[in-house]
Amino acid sequence: MAEEEMSKQLQDQINRLQQMRMQLQMILQQRQQVELRLKEIEEALDELEKTEEKTPIYKSVGAILIKMKGKNEVTKELKSNKESLELRKNSLEKQESSTKEKLNELQSKVQNALSLSNTSN
Repeated sequence: MAEEEMSKQLQDQINRLQQMRMQLQMILQQRQQVELRLKEIEEALDELEKTEEKTPIYKSVGAILIKMKGKNEVTKELKSNKESLELRKNSLEKQESSTKEKLNELQSKVQNALSLSNTSN
């Protein structure tokens, strides 16, 4: 009976371990997407610096391009988006770190339980 209960507990931990791995994978993918968007914004800001104030600037909205009022308006919008993305990136990095830590702890518990059950058989 105690062995059955142990194996159920171990199975639950293994399931949690798999769920945490999937969660970590999702966090990593989200962080990569945010980093890609940040890189695009930084490139756009670099290009904006090189343009003159009179140069027409367009913004892509879905399948259309909209002419913007001016360089300053676009720069402000991009900087605001960049700030939001940097906050999101920091949040994801903290989540990633925390999840990795929990994952390592749980992995150690599962490995210990598996080695104990193997030595008792």
